Amino acid sequence: MSRYEEADIIDKIISESMKILIIQADNPDGDSLSSALALEQIIGDLGKEPILFCSVDMPSYLKYLPGWDRVTNEVPNDFDCTIIVDTSTESLLENLNRSGKRPIVNSKPLIVLDHHVTEANIEGASVICNKKVVSTGELIYELSQTLEWPLNLSAKNMIVSSIMSDSLGLTSEATSARSIYIVSELVGGGVIMADLENKRRELMKKSQRILEYKGELIKRIEYYDAGKIALIVIPWNEIEKYSQEYNPSMLVIEEMRQVEDVNIAIALKTYKNGRVTGKLRCNYGHAVADKVAETFGGGGHKYASGFKIEDVKDLAELKNKIIDVTKKLLESVN
Repeated sequence: MSRYEEADIIDKIISESMKILIIQADNPDGDSLSSALALEQIIGDLGKEPILFCSVDMPSYLKYLPGWDRVTNEVPNDFDCTIIVDTSTESLLENLNRSGKRPIVNSKPLIVLDHHVTEANIEGASVICNKKVVSTGELIYELSQTLEWPLNLSAKNMIVSSIMSDSLGLTSEATSARSIYIVSELVGGGVIMADLENKRRELMKKSQRILEYKGELIKRIEYYDAGKIALIVIPWNEIEKYSQEYNPSMLVIEEMRQVEDVNIAIALKTYKNGRVTGKLRCNYGHAVADKVAETFGGGGHKYASGFKIEDVKDLAELKNKIIDVTKKLLESVN
């Protein structure tokens, strides 16, 4: 068990608070939502009132996680402290900053729980617990052991879900013996992994029109650098048409990674206000996703990262820059 030096400060802040705001970044994923839901259970069982916040709607592919619908996109005026999960980067909290509620958040004690181990730059943080573990859920488990936080079955389920999400089913480089041990402990404590996976698979089922759209996307995949880089551009009209049913980039990005010779898959989504978002997924041995994302103001894991750029004037120019940066980074690790 790891005993983090930040544990005592975190314990003090939480013990002195009643209403606790739990914030996810602008790009929620399986780890951030599972971690937030685990904390919700823990904080509730400590006799506190948790409030879940994310500035964007939960992606449809995460809605197999029970409790996703308790996440609100409005920051309350009345709370005592805040916990930010799964990010320590200001660029992923832009929507919160635009909302005008950031001064309220910064006026209260602020805890940051993350595992990306990049340079933390969260304004106003009282304590940052940013550790090299496979997921934020694993970090929360270690804190729960140190601080003797209660873990009911729902919290255990969410911690396992978090670890499985960011470890790619316990197969990523960042997966440690400790990660596997924690999952084993929680399964011994009542978690049924088959139930979690069955719920996920049920939600991942696609309608006929989505499957047909997936076929169209596959035909549009572009390949660069002798096939090492696979790239797809998804325009706003398709995002608007299909994203309520299924995230277009998630439809094809894994298939893109499975193509022979591909080192990295890149999905770009374009919005009508000039914003472009990028989702990056690397294959084993070609861990550059975080560096590519950081070049364009984003961040994440070595194998899975993302970025967001506002007010793009020339998409073709941006594509060329992304390809050039990615090519050079791949050359540095290959």
